[in-house]
Formats: sequence, C-alpha cells, structure tokens
Amino acid sequence: MDDWIRHAIWWQVYPLGFTGAEPTSLPEGEPPVDRLRRVEAWLPHLVELGCNGLALGPVFAAETHGYDTVDHLAVDRRLGTVEDLQRLIDACRATGVRVLLDGVFNHVGRGHPRVRAALAQGPSSDAARWFHVQPHGGFGVFEGHDALVTLNHDHPEVADHVAHVMTAWCDRGVDAWRLDAAYAVPAAFWRRVLPRVRERHPGLWVVGEVIHGDYAGWVGASGADSVTQYELWKAVWSSLNDRNLFELAHALRRHDTMVRRFLPQTFVGNHDVTRLASRLSDPRHVALAVVLLLTLPGVPTLYYGDERGLTGVKEDRAGGDDAVRPAYPPAPDVPDGPAGAVEELHRRLIGVRRRNPWLVDAAVEEPDRLTNEVLAVRLTAGNRVLGVALNVGDTAAEVRFPIARAVAEDGTGEVHPDSRVTVPPHSYLLVRPA
Repeated sequence: MDDWIRHAIWWQVYPLGFTGAEPTSLPEGEPPVDRLRRVEAWLPHLVELGCNGLALGPVFAAETHGYDTVDHLAVDRRLGTVEDLQRLIDACRATGVRVLLDGVFNHVGRGHPRVRAALAQGPSSDAARWFHVQPHGGFGVFEGHDALVTLNHDHPEVADHVAHVMTAWCDRGVDAWRLDAAYAVPAAFWRRVLPRVRERHPGLWVVGEVIHGDYAGWVGASGADSVTQYELWKAVWSSLNDRNLFELAHALRRHDTMVRRFLPQTFVGNHDVTRLASRLSDPRHVALAVVLLLTLPGVPTLYYGDERGLTGVKEDRAGGDDAVRPAYPPAPDVPDGPAGAVEELHRRLIGVRRRNPWLVDAAVEEPDRLTNEVLAVRLTAGNRVLGVALNVGDTAAEVRFPIARAVAEDGTGEVHPDSRVTVPPHSYLLVRPA
C-alpha cells in the first residue's frame, strides 16, 4: 500500500441521488444524460474543504439504486457514459484528488446478462454456474432481496471477471475500491482477486464494507487494506445521545488495537445510515462527533451534505434511503446561517488534521479523565501529542492534561497555565504543546 492513503480525507458522494437521477434505469433507446458533470462541478468545494479524495457510490449500469449492477464495465446512462466518467476521473487527477469506486461484487441485478442467460438456459448451464442454484431451481439472493442475485464466488470465472473489472477501471485512473457487502463474500475470494489487480496497480487501496465481527481478522484473511469502522460510528452517536462516554472510551480502546494492524475507514455518516444531524438528539453534539472523526486515527470520510448539517432519516422500506441521498445544487454555493457554521467547523477541523498528519495512526492513550459526561484523551505519536476533551454535560468541566505548556488548537474553553483546561457545556477543546 502506498503512503498516499495516510494523507487521504474522502468526500463521499452517492451519484444517483446527488445528481437527481431517475429512480430506475432509462428505457432502451433513450440517450445517456451526462449528470456526472454535476459531481465534477463540486470538485472545488471538495478541495476547499481540505479533502483530497472523491469516494463515488455506484456508477455502473444498474436497474434501480445502483447496487443491482447489470454491467460493471458500462456507466449507468442516468449518469452518462464511460467517456463522461473518464472526464471526471481526469479532472480529479488534474487537481490532486484521488478517486474511489464502489464495487458491487457480491451480487448482480436480475437484469444482468448472465442471470438472463441462466434463466433461459436452465440451472445446469454454464451461465448458471456463476450463481447458487437452489433446490427449487431458482438462484440464491442477497439478504432476501429477490432483485439481487448472489454470485458464486467459488467459480473461477467470477474471480476472473471481478479481477478484470477492477483492473480495467484502475487502468483508467481509479485509485481505490470500496467492496460492497464484503462481509457476505468469502474472504478467500478477495485473496484470489486482489493480488491480480495489484500486479499492475500496487498503490491500490481497498476497503471492505464490514459491519460486525472481527475487523482485523477480516483484513488479514481477505488481503484488503481496511474496513468501514461501524463499531466506532455507532459508539460516537449513541454515547453522545446517552451521555455515556464510557461507551465511547471502550470503543476507542478497541479502535486503538485495530490501528496497530491496519487503518480503518472512519465516518460519522454515509449513504446507508440516518444523517448525523438527525441521529443526534442534541444539535450541539454535531461538533463533538466531527471532532472525533477528524482527530482519531484512521482514514476519515465525510458524506456529502453532512458538512452542511443536512438532515435525513433512513427508513426500512422501499425508497427508505432517499432521504439520506438527496440531490445537490448544480454548482457550489456559499451557505449561510447554521449550514455555513457547520461547514466552517468542518473546514477548521480538517485544517487541524492537515497540520497534524501523524494522527492517521496515532496511539489512543487511556483517558486522563472519564465520567458519563466528560472524556479527555491524548492522541500520541512519539513526542507529538494532541489532547481531546469532550463535555456533554450541562455545566463546565475541568480537565488536567499532562501536556507541558498546553495551548488551544481548536474549540471553545480556556487553557490555564498549569495545563488545566475548562471545557464549556456541550462543547470540546483540543490542546497541544506550545
């Protein structure tokens, strides 16, 4: 893995929603619509925030939400053409922005040519060997979704196909892949596929969507570089809501052990979960969640709109993701009011991260103070240190950091000469040596 990922901060976009695309694929014969230009128009915003990576959700030809792929080598016509995606990739490269694609390789849409051929030719056909034939004659599907037909990852042709797809897009300038539903795919499959891609693209970074279980074990078994750190995501919002920072402290201890083995992808929002501003019961705690995202070790990812405090609740129903995947304006604008304040918060804290790049794999030390409502922890790397103090209580909290000549790096509150700090209610303070 190349060193570039240590400096990456991703801005994640769900293209079909971001561009206001139709909910279903365009009818045959209808020309492509170049909506990827809208994503390209927002690259200056990404860079101005301080990010340097564009993490794209599904862009390949699909039937509905993009996770029902029907052609991994074609761009969804609701978004444009292969040439339009190439233009976006080239624009990113010209501005020093890395590109991540979302690879849906656990399953395909029912309209995929291989599925259609298998249905037409029968369960004993060569086409059917790409899938899991069921006793009743149908095919295995992903988590009960009949439209998502699970691939047979033991079939050599499936491994050949995935390796070819990943390599082909890396040849076009893609730097990283997110493996959708990676937890559902045998880890041995990635062990067969990823080295073949890395033969030509040794700097490739691969993150698997893994929700539960042994993250470090999965990384070791799969040969991928990282996983989506859902455990930390859950601890951040639930500990802030419950005013139970013991939960957060426990998650930080576990996170620290992971960082010793790999760099987790950290986030406080994505295309699959309720927006941070809707999830938190106290709007003042948005800042605390963002502080954690941008100071803790790992590879941070910002979900588009979260940097402006967008709200949206995910619901478990058809179309239940729409509220967290909204259309964005055609071009960047300058937000004011609360949205502008949240954006400025992100910009400022990304600046902290940029000034302290060592945070990417810093050690998370045992708390200097821990109560239900107060957490003070040090992030260290050699002689470098950053103190992070959070207060979710209704009264000011005093913390003493063993940091000589401490000064404020960001946040509200007061730093005293004897390295004591006072953190106002529902706020944070970052401190460092002078």
